[in-house]
Amino acid sequence: MGIGLGIVLLVIGLVLGLGAVHLPASANDYVDTNTLGWILVGVGVLAIVLVLVMNQQRTHSTHIEKRRDGNDPPRRL
Repeated sequence: MGIGLGIVLLVIGLVLGLGAVHLPASANDYVDTNTLGWILVGVGVLAIVLVLVMNQQRTHSTHIEKRRDGNDPPRRL
C-alpha cells in the first residue's frame, strides 16, 4: 500500500461523495453512493497519513557500520 493507493481512494471517494456520478436506480437500492464516497475519502486520508508516518520513522533509524582496514592486527583466538 503506497501513497498512490491513498490518493486513488481519495479521488474516487470525492467523486462519489460529491455526487458527480449517479449509479443506476437498481444499484442505488443497495448502496448509498454518498456514504460510500465519504467512507472512501476517510480511508484514503488514513492511508496517506499512515504511509507518511511509516516513511518518517524509516528515515530516522540509526545504522552502525563497522569497517576493518587491512592494517588491523590479526585476532587472537
